[in-house]
Order: sequence, then C-alpha cells, then structure tokens
Amino acid sequence: MIEDVQAAIPLGFLLSFMVGPVFFVLLETSATKGFRAGLSFNIGVVCADIVFLFIAYFSSFQLLENLSNQPGLYVFGGTIILIYGIVLFVKRQLKKEEVKLNKKSYLGLLAKGFLLNFINIGVLAFWLVILLTVGPSVDNDSNRIMVFFGTTLGTYFTVDLFKILLAKQLRKKLTQQRVRLLKKILGVVLIICGMVLITKGFLPKDQFNIKDGIERIK
Repeated sequence: MIEDVQAAIPLGFLLSFMVGPVFFVLLETSATKGFRAGLSFNIGVVCADIVFLFIAYFSSFQLLENLSNQPGLYVFGGTIILIYGIVLFVKRQLKKEEVKLNKKSYLGLLAKGFLLNFINIGVLAFWLVILLTVGPSVDNDSNRIMVFFGTTLGTYFTVDLFKILLAKQLRKKLTQQRVRLLKKILGVVLIICGMVLITKGFLPKDQFNIKDGIERIK
C-alpha cells in the first residue's frame, strides 16, 4: 500500500500542473473571486474526475474506446469551451459591488468546474489509459486501485489549494482594468483550447487510438 501511495503522489503533482482550460479558469476564479470560490470550482473539477474514474473502472475497454473515438464528442466539448471563451472575451466586467457571492454562487461555481472538466472527453481517455496501465502493477486489486487513485486525487486537490491561495494573493492588486485584461487573456486561452478540441474531432480516428496510446506508455 505504501508503494502505491508513493507511486501516486508524483502523478497527482503532474495532474495539478497540466495546462488546460480548467487550470486557467481555476487561477482566474481564485484571483478575482477569492479562496472559497476557487475551492468550490476545484471541488467540481475533482468530482468530474471521480465520475470519469468510475466510468473507466466499471465499463468495458471496447465501450470506452468507441466512446473516445466519436468525433462528435470532441466537437461538442470544444464548441462549448469555444463559446465560453468568446463570451468571456467580449463580456464587460461587472462593478466590484456587483460580484458578491452567496451560497447559490458557490454551487454554480462547483457545477461550472464539474461541467468544464466533464465535457472534455480527452480527460476520460486519459484516465482510461492510466487505469489500464496502473491496473496490472497493482495486481488489479480493487483496494489497491482505490488507494492509488484516491492518493492521486488527494495530492492533486492539495496542490490546487496552494495554487488557489497564491492566486488569491493577487486579488488585492487587481484593479478593474487588470481584471478586464485577465478575463480577456483567459477568453483567448479558452478559445484556443476549444479550437484544438474541435480540430481533434475532425482528425482521423487513428490519431487518438487508446490502444496505441497504452502500447506507447508500456
């Protein structure tokens, strides 16, 4: 068990610093709305990862391989991220007194984190590859698998807490002009991420074959 924990911690660190839509939105949310807002968003992200892990664990390899190779899913997820990026880029910043958060706001941020992670079918493919690679090394024992991925997500979440705290420190230095600039930069990043996902949907399926990816890792 200790060896499984030691092997999982580096993966958790790696996940926390993987650059993508969730990474940038987490930093922007924490910097502009504070610690609790960033925490709520991050809980939603981790919940989506947990759902993906359950899907990967309890579904057949063939089902997931067919699912991940459906170009429409990449196009759908990419389109949503693209639209969100465009809206964020063109939307005018609200005045400071208009952005006070309540319980519904935090639930909305949690849902936002969940959906932003969940619509990216590439995350499901990633967890499937990791599960099928790690499974044999832990003898496909369900308890050891639970410990490994529980440690991975726990490390990922803990490192994200430090990222949220660091981003929060910037809040006092964010003027309205800087917040507007930050949101425009985030909008551009999300537009690029959305276009990348949409492009994946139009590429040949063999470009994103899960079996080939597993063989490369092995």
